[in-house]
Amino acid sequence: MRVLFIGDVFGQPGRRVLQSHLPTIRQQFDFVIVNVENSAGGFGVHRDAARGALQAGANCLTLGNHAWHHRDIFSMMQDEAAFPIVRPLNYSDPGAPGVGWRTFDVQGEKLTVVNLLGRVFMDSVANPFRAIDALLETPGLGSVFVDFHAEATSEKMALGWHLDGRVAAVIGTHTHVPTADTRILPGGTAYQTDAGFTGPHDSVIGSDPAGPIQRFVTELPHRFGVAEGRAELNGVVVQIEGGRAVAAERYRYIEEKA
Repeated sequence: MRVLFIGDVFGQPGRRVLQSHLPTIRQQFDFVIVNVENSAGGFGVHRDAARGALQAGANCLTLGNHAWHHRDIFSMMQDEAAFPIVRPLNYSDPGAPGVGWRTFDVQGEKLTVVNLLGRVFMDSVANPFRAIDALLETPGLGSVFVDFHAEATSEKMALGWHLDGRVAAVIGTHTHVPTADTRILPGGTAYQTDAGFTGPHDSVIGSDPAGPIQRFVTELPHRFGVAEGRAELNGVVVQIEGGRAVAAERYRYIEEKA
């Protein structure tokens, strides 16, 4: 099973490059997971962004700490057939809308996609390590692919080692910068600290540089806007056999012009 995971789609530029480039490579993969956490103006996802990602070829959409930013998400989570969305598993409220994992049939095999939120420098949520441990006791999950939406590299690495040999992949999201540590851990788990994002190439993790620069220079609040211009698409390709990864590599595409 060949799986493409695409990192945080950011704003209109991210949606544009996803919708233009993914269809040209879609046939190379058996399954595509897209994190749409920042696809609606940099915060959360709305119906148009979700539909665009699915029409481009995504099979599953994952989220993160901005999951509830747009009201659309609540109605989309009620329409599971039209919107295969996986929100973070480890929300403290067991009654939170949506689901934190989904199992799909892929070429006669089962693939379970899990979304987790980190806790270091992030929102107050339940322990992601405990949450995934409990989930892995569920029978019939097949190969398990984890999108760990977290800030701290140490927390992401710790989860990778914690799950080594028990899941097919642990790929980090949230920090928007692709890391050069793509590898397969000794037990057969593909790992990368951050897949990188899909959004404006000439930006500060998606925002027009002017806003962040002024924030750092003046130490005063400044409005951040989505950067314009050409966009990049970042992801990770994982080859899975028998529930374990046998190959993993970074994927990157940059538009020549907007």
